[in-house]
Amino acid sequence: QVQLVESGGGLVQAGGSLRLSCSASISIFGFDTMAWSRQRTLEQRELVADIKNGGGTNYADSVKGRFTISRDNAKNMVYLEMNNLKTEDTAVYYCGAFDRGIGSWGRGTQVTVFS
Repeated sequence: QVQLVESGGGLVQAGGSLRLSCSASISIFGFDTMAWSRQRTLEQRELVADIKNGGGTNYADSVKGRFTISRDNAKNMVYLEMNNLKTEDTAVYYCGAFDRGIGSWGRGTQVTVFS
């Protein structure tokens, strides 16, 4: 089973940027979908973005135009570039790896945006 470790979270002022990274313990080439989700305190987890092996991407409406997901199969890494951050982006962000809908999530990294 793949182990996923997120990093890059932290404290940032509204309007600022962060880049989250996700390191996988095995090759991610076999995972058709890599994804980022987030969970705000006392709320359900929501899918933020995903990326297919062919490069196709999907984004939640709330982050379109501000977040960019990318994957580097050679390095077994997935990234989430987050720009123009808002206080409502404050959450724990999780990286996920999926093959035909089956997979797992990492343990998350905290992102806190203050005004």
